[in-house]
Amino acid sequence: MNRVEISGFSTSKLPVLSNARMTELFEKLRAGDTSARERLVSGNLKLVLSVIKRFSNRGEFVDDLFQVGCIGLMKAIDNFDLSLAVRFSTYAVPMIIGEIRRYLRDNNAIRVSRSLREIAYKSIRTREYLASRYSREPTISEIAGETGIPREEIVMALDAAQAPVSLFEPVFGEESDPVYVMDQVSDERNRDERWLDGIAIHDAMSKLNEREKHILLLRFFQGKTQMEVASMIGISQAQVSRLEKAALRHLRKHV
Repeated sequence: MNRVEISGFSTSKLPVLSNARMTELFEKLRAGDTSARERLVSGNLKLVLSVIKRFSNRGEFVDDLFQVGCIGLMKAIDNFDLSLAVRFSTYAVPMIIGEIRRYLRDNNAIRVSRSLREIAYKSIRTREYLASRYSREPTISEIAGETGIPREEIVMALDAAQAPVSLFEPVFGEESDPVYVMDQVSDERNRDERWLDGIAIHDAMSKLNEREKHILLLRFFQGKTQMEVASMIGISQAQVSRLEKAALRHLRKHV
């Protein structure tokens, strides 16, 4: 993030436009002066630079984020209304952030179906709209009511659209002793309940006959298919299926 050159631009030499100059250029742009658009873009590149610093921990190339942010900037310039009683930066920053987030979601290491992404985008836009209307974070039920999409689909889509987080990403703490995500994740494999379940299953397995025990060991501890088990012990797959079901019933009775 401390590079002087980003996407061919020297960040130390990027121009900054005054509000009066911005208004003048927007008026020229609306009058058909295409060169005014170029000057508006170059005069707001520092705005893009300030936004992409928020995404510095995503592991993405800064040049890529800068170029995507410029796309959001150009969309903001093309759609900005001078009659709005807001500064251009107030209008442009959410559009730049939205463009970068869309890029990060679409280039997620975990592939998400187009239908889920569309539901997620619609839900996020609705959430932002309801948040501005109610001045608070809307509930899933309110988003579902506004969009007409079932709550379960919204929750699933929003979860799927989340960018993956590294276990070694710092959450908080001093630089010398940070707390990472992995420090806040519990280990479900080594809890006391798991040990007790293992003991109970081992005790119940000892009460099965040798054939039932052998089939369950092959199926669930060695990962064999019913066809493979049938070939190994010399019976049909249908017989293996019946014996397996009977063995599981006996196992549940003893656990």
